[in-house]
Amino acid sequence: MKKTLLAATLLAVAAMAHAEPNPAKKELINKLLQIQQPAVDVTASALAEQPLLRLKQQVEAAVQFRVPPERREALGKEIQGDVKKYIDEARPLLRERASKLAPSTIGVLLDEKFTEDELRQLIALLESPVQRKFNQMGQEIQKSLVDKLVADTKGQIEPKLKTLEQSIGKRLEAAAQPAK
Repeated sequence: MKKTLLAATLLAVAAMAHAEPNPAKKELINKLLQIQQPAVDVTASALAEQPLLRLKQQVEAAVQFRVPPERREALGKEIQGDVKKYIDEARPLLRERASKLAPSTIGVLLDEKFTEDELRQLIALLESPVQRKFNQMGQEIQKSLVDKLVADTKGQIEPKLKTLEQSIGKRLEAAAQPAK
């Protein structure tokens, strides 16, 4: 009898842990998901573009060693067309899928980690005019820092990049030489 009661209690606790949030909390979570949709879109877009950085490096190396100089510009344009096609297909697919997954991922985390009152406070913060103004300044803030950082460190970074390029060039030349 005690084992049955204990098992029933454990099942009830487990069911409560995985239960849907109450309607008011669910509405707050949905509102937050709507507010955060631009961030979800940015994440999905970044995910679409992430493999292109590695691919670009590989293509540049291959073009440098395999393609005659007079053919490189035309090939570059063709490759840019392929990249654009990939982005045009991958970005919407990832954005759509991210939007569909958000309630079962982000929504679940919001439900687990925040009370209704905290969700209300978070919504109020995110919707506040001051927060909107700050968010709109994001690119301006970032550009300001990046411009100053580049200007401030250009003299230190450029020689390091040049040294790196020379070192890599020497290694590539040495690796391209036939074994003795």
